[in-house]
Amino acid sequence: MPIDVLSANLASPALGFFALGVIATRMKSDLSFPEQAAKALSIYLLIAIGFKGGVKLRAEGFTSELMLGVTAGLFLAITLPLIAYAILRWFTPVSTIDAAAVAAHYGSVSVVTFVAATAFLSAMGESSEGFMITLLAIMEVPAILIGIYLARRGGASTGNHRFIDSLTHGPVILLIGAAAVGCATGEAGMAQLEGFLVTPFLGVLALFLLDMGIVAARRIGELKKAGLRLLAFGMIMPLIGGSLGVLTGTAIGLTVGGVTLLGVLAASASYVAAPAAIREAVPDANPALSLGLALGVTFPFNLIVGIPLIYTAAQLLA
Repeated sequence: MPIDVLSANLASPALGFFALGVIATRMKSDLSFPEQAAKALSIYLLIAIGFKGGVKLRAEGFTSELMLGVTAGLFLAITLPLIAYAILRWFTPVSTIDAAAVAAHYGSVSVVTFVAATAFLSAMGESSEGFMITLLAIMEVPAILIGIYLARRGGASTGNHRFIDSLTHGPVILLIGAAAVGCATGEAGMAQLEGFLVTPFLGVLALFLLDMGIVAARRIGELKKAGLRLLAFGMIMPLIGGSLGVLTGTAIGLTVGGVTLLGVLAASASYVAAPAAIREAVPDANPALSLGLALGVTFPFNLIVGIPLIYTAAQLLA
């Protein structure tokens, strides 16, 4: 990884605020974020990234590249949870049900990691295809359904989750809805909202990552009894997923920015949509394992090392 790419990422104010949240929590500080404020920041980020993606999608049009991208996204969303499940069953001591639950999280995607990657690409002066936001929405659901199937095949009790519940999950609705509004209004709509959705974006991201740093530091404690193999999985799986995403994006001819975002999506792990769905559908699974790994290990790993590493790989293969 070129030192200038890593240095640019480490010098990001947003990453600095994430580190501040982690350090403050580990120092037993009472620093905390009001729950409603954190939700408001999350809503803003989802609307901003969805709207901007929709505007870019309208400018590019519905092309064969879009269909290739959708196919690639579905391929990754189906393949990654199966790979994660196989590694967990072979390499770690977790049960079949917990392996299925963790696999669902690692096959699904992290919206916040995607947002951080778009900010990183902007700092690097790179653009990406407008339909990447579409892939983000598409890749959230299949892995969750596969994880539920694997868990139930392994003897998990039947929960209350339905397929429609994944499609109507709040973040998915916001992303798709904001992208639809952006696609419908195009550049004219962007001109009206630029001062709200573009200029403050990095500042809002910094505040949100401060809260994420606090939450991530708290989750680390839940993994003390998990064992080194499970902790290693939290760093090995993003490397596998990121590599597969970069190779897939390069194969279908995406730009460096597009390859980077697809790689980041494949490397990320869900800690919003997947936990909500798995909690309802697989109540026998231990949520501390899935959330602790996704948020306490994989999220900071991708934020600090994964994104610049994937970007470097995309540049080398371009």
